Amino acid sequence: MSKFADKIRLTFKDKGLRKRIFFVLGALIIFRVLAVIPIPGVDPARLQEFFNNNQFFGLINLFSGGGLDNVSIVMLGVGPYITASIIMQLLTMVSKKLKSMYQEEGEAGKKKFAQYSRMLSIPLAVIQSFAFLGLLQRQGVVVGLTPLDMITNIVVITAGSMLLMWIGELISEFGIGNGVSLIIFAGIVSGLPSALSQLLFSFTPDQIPLYLGFVVAAVLITLGVVIVTEAERPIPVTYAKRVRGNKVYGGISTYLPLRVNQAGVIPIIFALSLLLFPQMIFNFLANVDNTVLQTVSKIIFDFINNPWLFASLYFILVFLFTYFYTAVTFDPDTISQNLQKSGAFIPGVRPGQSTADYISKVLTRLTLVGAIFLGLIAVIPLIMRAMTGIESLAIGGTGLLIAVSVVLDLMKKVDAQVSMREY
Repeated sequence: MSKFADKIRLTFKDKGLRKRIFFVLGALIIFRVLAVIPIPGVDPARLQEFFNNNQFFGLINLFSGGGLDNVSIVMLGVGPYITASIIMQLLTMVSKKLKSMYQEEGEAGKKKFAQYSRMLSIPLAVIQSFAFLGLLQRQGVVVGLTPLDMITNIVVITAGSMLLMWIGELISEFGIGNGVSLIIFAGIVSGLPSALSQLLFSFTPDQIPLYLGFVVAAVLITLGVVIVTEAERPIPVTYAKRVRGNKVYGGISTYLPLRVNQAGVIPIIFALSLLLFPQMIFNFLANVDNTVLQTVSKIIFDFINNPWLFASLYFILVFLFTYFYTAVTFDPDTISQNLQKSGAFIPGVRPGQSTADYISKVLTRLTLVGAIFLGLIAVIPLIMRAMTGIESLAIGGTGLLIAVSVVLDLMKKVDAQVSMREY
């Protein structure tokens, strides 16, 4: 406990670290102020009724950072940027040029790759804002929009999404932690007071076992996420001895840590984004005056709205994205080359391709455990919702999963900054 208190004291004592923390807090306050500024023509009563009857938009609101629940100027949140990042990373699997840019060209290549993601975010934000406004207008949530008002709102909402993307990148650069994840986390936390008040107002004594079960599940999910996020498999590495003059260098043994969940919470965000984006488009098309489009949209909605089919698809996507993101961000061939260049080797394994194959084999097995566990953790809230009929469980469970992962990542980065200043 005293060690923890010392770290907190050192965190706020150091001027540079304190500045970073206050920068993050200031940026998140600006974001929350923007999230309560609604676009013109919103009917609050119809909006509340619409959200109460639509769990799909509750999940989208989660990714908007809470900006959609009052149709604010940042109602899209960082959703377009997340979708653009997914598309760009999927393209690395089919384009050698993009893969080389992301993995082999160093910091300059990653900056160029990120710039392409930002540029792709703009048309995606325009499409999403048009689809949202059209749908909300048909539902009577947004009323009295002329064509000029529609264009103006699309421009404002797109600009709001780009502004949030910029704030997120500023947090990553000048603050601590991943800015996009922290914006989503801030939206989840901001919704806690209203969610708790709803639970208290709807509480009845016969629901005590259900509430206790939910608390136990929340604790177990939190514990599971912490254990899997922190778990790692060390691979022993030995540095060869080198004699220069009268001195001997190397000969030390260390280890290469491979995390069980190398991808963190990214697969959950990717999977939900991939599930929600088509739903949003077909939700809009269902209201278009075209029989074929309405029929296709209804078939897709009937499929998606089946809780068991949705949970199965969600699990598969989380599983696949865990492998995909691990493959994109962790390259065994590069690790093997770096070890060979520095005169290091894994005992009992030949340097070069054999080392890369060994690391890849271990990583594949570890990722299997992490992917299955992450997929199960992701669908448990959906299963609980299907069994109890409480719609908010799916949203709350997903929010809990993301929040715990973001907090763990933030704590690690703060701890790394503190340790760097201690030494």
